[in-house]
Amino acid sequence: MTSDTTVRICFVCLGNICRSPLAEGVFTDLLKQEGLEDRILVDSAGTGNWHVGARADARMQATARSRGIELQSIAQQFEPGDFKHYDLVLAMDQSNHDSLEHMGSGRLADGKLRMFRSFDPQHNGDLNVPDPYYGGDQGFENVFEIVHRTCPQILDHIKREYL
Repeated sequence: MTSDTTVRICFVCLGNICRSPLAEGVFTDLLKQEGLEDRILVDSAGTGNWHVGARADARMQATARSRGIELQSIAQQFEPGDFKHYDLVLAMDQSNHDSLEHMGSGRLADGKLRMFRSFDPQHNGDLNVPDPYYGGDQGFENVFEIVHRTCPQILDHIKREYL
């Protein structure tokens, strides 16, 4: 690809109020630090529609804010046609991946759909980012740590493969 290439990625979880908006926020912050926010466009979405139009969960916002990251996303639902708009779609857990795979049956998802934690150097065979929604504060901290260490690996992949 050429130096003026724009890459579009989407992080996807279940309701788009915890894991995927955090990944979007952390990744956006990383892009700003690297001066790549005009070359790589970032979104997040959910496989479900329960929270469409809502801001990120207040507990996830507080966790991110305590680390200097503001979560600006508004929840939206991933639709089958969205695969046309993204170069890379990253599922936060196997259930999300299965739903996305079903949506993108055929060629739509080919080569675009990956597990988020497949880039995590510490996944130890567990490719699921745990959903902290029904847990306590430690669950949100744990998800932040996973996302924070994985996003730079994803950026390295994008630089190698797309830019």
